[in-house]
Amino acid sequence: MNGEVVTMYSTTWCPDCHRAKMYLSQWGVDFKEINIEQTPGAAEQVMAWANGKRVVPTITVGEKVLVNPRMRDLAQAIGIVEN
Repeated sequence: MNGEVVTMYSTTWCPDCHRAKMYLSQWGVDFKEINIEQTPGAAEQVMAWANGKRVVPTITVGEKVLVNPRMRDLAQAIGIVEN
């Protein structure tokens, strides 16, 4: 793991969010979760990153923003697999 802070913007009903959480947990990655429906300003932040759309999961790894990433792209961003 690369040691960068990982934050996941999600909702409770999103199956892709559940999958990403399981993936991160399986790899022992600590991450902060922000529910965009309960956290003021979070949905707007996601929309700024996703061209005006509320796309979840949106995951930040340090300064890198991943909008609904494939698991391989997430693995690369957190340093599980080589680019």
